[in-house]
Amino acid sequence: MPFSRIALHQGKSADYLQTLSDSLHQALVEAFEVPPTDKFQVIDQYRPGELIYDRDYLGGPRSADFVLFYITAGRPRDTDTKRRFYGRLAALLAENLRLRPEDVMVVITTTQLDEWSFSAGRASMIDPQT
Repeated sequence: MPFSRIALHQGKSADYLQTLSDSLHQALVEAFEVPPTDKFQVIDQYRPGELIYDRDYLGGPRSADFVLFYITAGRPRDTDTKRRFYGRLAALLAENLRLRPEDVMVVITTTQLDEWSFSAGRASMIDPQT
């Protein structure tokens, strides 16, 4: 049940954004143990000067095509699962969008189950539907 935010510079086509979204979801399903119907994403696009990042910190060099993925997950995954996910996401983006792996950054945060309400004012992950 992850919720994903994708941050990148403005100017990409609707097809590019759809492929970016689909590639992320495919990597989540294949390598992060996410059900195929569990897709919740937001794409944030920034004007020049609004997406600030070091071009060389722990990787790089990063270009103007840099994309930051924030993944908020409701349960922890082990390190090997995260590594598989990082690798699969970078491979899919390189294959589908020719996005360089150096331009892909991922941050995963884990929350408690009672910190999610999908609808109807309920703690959806712990309260049964009535």
